[in-house]
Amino acid sequence: MSDSIQHECGVSLLRLRKPLSYYAQRYGTGYYGYEKLSLLLEKQHNRGQDGAGIACLGLAVPPGRPFYQLEKSCSGQLPLAELLGHIGEEIESAGEVTAQSDALEHPFYGELYLGHLRYGTYGGRNLAACQPLVYDSAWRNRTILLAGNFNLTNTHQLFDQLVKQGHHPHSNQDSELLLMNLVHSLGQTAHSPDGYSHDEIASLIAETAQPWDGGFAICGIFGNGDAFAFRDAHGIRPMYYHVDDEVAVVASERVAIQTTFNLTAQEVPELPPGQILTILVNGDTRLSPCLPEAPVTRCVFERIYFSRGNDADIQRERRALGAALVPRVLQAIHEDYRNTVFSYIPNTALISYHGMLTRLSESGMGHMVRFAQIAVKDAKFRTFITDAKHRKDLFPHVYDVTYGVIRPGQDNLVIIDDSIVRGNTMRNAILPILDRLQPKKIVVVSSAPPIRYPDCYGIDMASFGDLIAFEALVSLLKKHDKLQLFRLCVELAREDLAKPDDQMKNRAKPLYEAFSDAELETEICRLLRPKDLKAELQVVFQSNASLRECCPNHTGDWYFTGDYPTPGGNRVVNRALVNYVENINTRAY
Repeated sequence: MSDSIQHECGVSLLRLRKPLSYYAQRYGTGYYGYEKLSLLLEKQHNRGQDGAGIACLGLAVPPGRPFYQLEKSCSGQLPLAELLGHIGEEIESAGEVTAQSDALEHPFYGELYLGHLRYGTYGGRNLAACQPLVYDSAWRNRTILLAGNFNLTNTHQLFDQLVKQGHHPHSNQDSELLLMNLVHSLGQTAHSPDGYSHDEIASLIAETAQPWDGGFAICGIFGNGDAFAFRDAHGIRPMYYHVDDEVAVVASERVAIQTTFNLTAQEVPELPPGQILTILVNGDTRLSPCLPEAPVTRCVFERIYFSRGNDADIQRERRALGAALVPRVLQAIHEDYRNTVFSYIPNTALISYHGMLTRLSESGMGHMVRFAQIAVKDAKFRTFITDAKHRKDLFPHVYDVTYGVIRPGQDNLVIIDDSIVRGNTMRNAILPILDRLQPKKIVVVSSAPPIRYPDCYGIDMASFGDLIAFEALVSLLKKHDKLQLFRLCVELAREDLAKPDDQMKNRAKPLYEAFSDAELETEICRLLRPKDLKAELQVVFQSNASLRECCPNHTGDWYFTGDYPTPGGNRVVNRALVNYVENINTRAY
């Protein structure tokens, strides 16, 4: 993706189901659990580069010694690497683990591990914002370690509820509120020094999470050694698991588990939406219903961009997205194979590009398909210049181009991207450097439809002002003298914000419905065009219908359609619409 957007976090839970001595004897290392947890996080590092945290809990730790250990990092360019390096130094200095070593007698040597990678969509970049989060209690089974991938839309309601219950939240961040909700529910249960049953944990989570509105995939460990993992009933945030005689493991991405434990895709099923995996202190596991059933709307952006593309299903879907665009691409270049070069925006658009090339070859009736990597992203490009003017001058050089492939004034250049969100990088960096090659025409192809609506479930797209599709919409409203419709929708949004969430409607939808997809696409193209661009420019977007065909099991497409899966989504979109007007010069409206 050319635009840099922050998104979902990554989480991993690992329970060793055999005695610690078993792993030292079979695998030759007492740190089997820690090494596997580290690999699970490494294979999900794409999901968080603002912070990382690892917790380890030991089962048979005697009183007088800590029964868990926690380390976090949020500094530097690579917090996970820094975290693993620091823990590695602790482990090395502590000496060798033997088959007789007890849990937490050595650093991060225990039966339970909880890891988290953070992308900071909200909140500061500090250790307090990093997970796992901890609630400490003198009673082990009321201590909680919690980590997850979540964003809630109704934090104001949860905050008020906690205050009425007598709590004093330090902030209204959803991470703190979720933990306090769980602590409150736990405090209403009768205390027992023993662990919990499967039913007790499921019931506790069901009671706690029922009021939450949003997307969440959460893992937790109680201090006594019971553990759990569960998802929202819509399945918005992803979660996968595997259980065998040696381990019970949960992660945000299937391929992370596959790679870490050398498993097939069939051995790593999806944790069903609305269900909970419970792992008792004795190692027993159970999967059971937890939250009321709801329409499943798994986030489709996972398939387009966020999740790693080496997952078999994601690979197939992204190739299909590229292939589906070929008819419109051929129309844009008038089927001129001879004078067209096909390329992509590195690096995540590569799979869609492969799908596009395959379909082009199949459709070409013997025509040779010319392809090359034209745009080259300088992954190591860094600037430490603080002056804004000089940063602007250096910004276009994040990308470079391959010379000698495009024949000046003769060739078309088709370049595919995952999606176009803000358009800043495309307009200010990519298109200007592509134009240096002097192509006759540049066709920018997006494997996703135009992103019309903000997100509220974990992706940093909460403002209409950040979306080039909305910028194009406002421009069309002005051109066609439809600002009265804009004012009406804003007033309806204001009125809705005084209502309960389930009585609201998405008041931005009528604005988009006033124009065709072709009109919006043409206006986006006009706004993307740099002032001095010499080549002809056309932008081609995926249709919503094609997106559904390519990703049939991931229908969470609210970014494109405005169909939010939870009532709080309509509150977020209406608030974004009102904020857009209040935060700009409103005289034109």
